[in-house]
Amino acid sequence: HVQLVESGGGTVQAGGSLRLSCVRSGWTYDRDCMGWFRQAPGKEREGVASIDTRLGNTYYSDSVKGRFTVSLTNSRRTLGLHMNNLRPDDAGTYYCAAVPGPCVQFAFKWYRPSDFRYWGQGTQVTVS
Repeated sequence: HVQLVESGGGTVQAGGSLRLSCVRSGWTYDRDCMGWFRQAPGKEREGVASIDTRLGNTYYSDSVKGRFTVSLTNSRRTLGLHMNNLRPDDAGTYYCAAVPGPCVQFAFKWYRPSDFRYWGQGTQVTVS
């Protein structure tokens, strides 16, 4: 039974930093794509960053590139997202997600929520 549990959300002033974590358990796949998504009220869920757990290749949306860093630690069990220089439009519920296989493959999009199979419950980020 796969579980993803996020933590680290909170309230921060614009320009500040936050670090999110996602711990997974029950995972049996050798390689997967893990990602962070966010959803603001009234908006669609969007991909923020993803990482290939075997190769370590990372992928970022244009809106966060240079400000956010995705990482994989603890024997590939913990997905992190270090967010710097936060802006009000970064606010929303942040979700951790995972799917077996690489982040780059035919018809798969690392930023498309429907391509991911497993999801965490989300953690709230507020930027004032």
